Amino acid sequence: MKNEREPLLGNASDMHGPGTDAAEHAQLLARPDLRSSPENMIVDASNDTDSLVAKEDPTYGSSSGEPYEPSMHRTLEHPTTNLDTMIHLLKGNIGTGILAMPDAFKHAGLYVGLFGTLLMGAICTHCMHMLVRCSHELCRRLQVPSLSFADVCQRSFESGPIGLRRYSKLATNLINLFLVITQLGFCCVYFVFVAANLREVVAHYFFDLHTRIYLLLLLIPMVLLNLVKNLKYLTPVSLIAAILTVAGLTCTFYYMLQDLPNTHTVKPYATWAQLPLYFGTAIYAFEGIGMVLPLENNMKTPEDFGGWSGVLNTGMVIVTCLYTAVGFFGYLKYGDAVKGSITLNLPGEELIAQLVRIMMALAIFFSYSLQFFVPMSVINVHIRRKLHTEQSRLIGEYLTRVSLVVFTFILAAMIPNLGAVISLVGAVSSSTLALIFPPLIEIVTFWPDKLGRHYWILWKDVGIMVFGILGFIFGTYTSVAQILNPDLN
Repeated sequence: MKNEREPLLGNASDMHGPGTDAAEHAQLLARPDLRSSPENMIVDASNDTDSLVAKEDPTYGSSSGEPYEPSMHRTLEHPTTNLDTMIHLLKGNIGTGILAMPDAFKHAGLYVGLFGTLLMGAICTHCMHMLVRCSHELCRRLQVPSLSFADVCQRSFESGPIGLRRYSKLATNLINLFLVITQLGFCCVYFVFVAANLREVVAHYFFDLHTRIYLLLLLIPMVLLNLVKNLKYLTPVSLIAAILTVAGLTCTFYYMLQDLPNTHTVKPYATWAQLPLYFGTAIYAFEGIGMVLPLENNMKTPEDFGGWSGVLNTGMVIVTCLYTAVGFFGYLKYGDAVKGSITLNLPGEELIAQLVRIMMALAIFFSYSLQFFVPMSVINVHIRRKLHTEQSRLIGEYLTRVSLVVFTFILAAMIPNLGAVISLVGAVSSSTLALIFPPLIEIVTFWPDKLGRHYWILWKDVGIMVFGILGFIFGTYTSVAQILNPDLN
């Protein structure tokens, strides 16, 4: 489940303007306990924004002269252990993206995909470390226990170069905008993924219908599922989805590793024109950056999160190896015939293969509400500002939920090409959140005298940003071209 990923980026920044004094900063919230949610990594802030407020700590802003250590001032009723955090990190990064990696390798070639995925994993992991480092630095400056992704962006601009301070709110809004776009993009991918896999199963045993028919049949159940506001009621569903995902991936590896052909049967590298599609799909897979701060903020021992052998590096090494293995062996097994999801390539005449498709379709269907929860939480803050009675807020929230589900359905029906949709979402949104904003935030946070000798940190960050911007431009262009012309090579 993608992130399966995605944690709620708090909107505490909306409650604190640039002129907020130290006392108000002291109220900036520590993250609630992750284990109170069904996915153990998403917190329900849609119903009560006060749930984000930390308990008062008399040591906040103290003038004892001792350096402020954010982790010492976090009030968590049930902090997560290192193992808990590792599990959340893995769950947040492994979802539909892993099933699309063979298709990504098709657009890169076997060896370019192999080394490119390893490099992409290293860059994305480094960007996650950047974000954590900037969060710690800003927490010390402001003497607050924790910050969200959007908060880090806003506070870095507010305390950065004078010429950029006026853009702090704009930068924060951009973070939230791309978060909403990313999550709704995941929801569109989920719609198409479930419909495509159901179509394969029904076509094998009964009759073949267009994918849009299955999308239409899924609409009402999807709307009803997403009318559930409290994710705690979806805990059993979430557990079932996790079990189905593990079982489906295990069976998929079983089929991929059987009778592997020689590596000479597939191309070692692809054309330059195809690389943007590879980039979009690969960066879509490594899109767990939004969950990094919520996970670190909720740890019992946050000092174990970073470091060479910390939770973040260990988890991301596992994720990168899994993505590389699925992409490498999936492309080697099926070659250029590989589809947008590797489950669509499994032998249709075998019962186990059909069960894999059903298991993964159900797992992703149940995961839709978890992806949907994040943009709804961001949007719900604005709904509560505009409407002033509880009844109007309730009606407004339900109408918004239905409208957004229908919106993702319409987009999915317009673009039933799963591979192109995944690449487009990755190029547009994931590259922005994972590769462009983290280095920009690091530059602004540590400007001008903490960017290393000869400004090597500045040049490193500029290089990552250029890489992300080029991927954004060419990946978006190529994905849109393939959507408009599915037969385009």
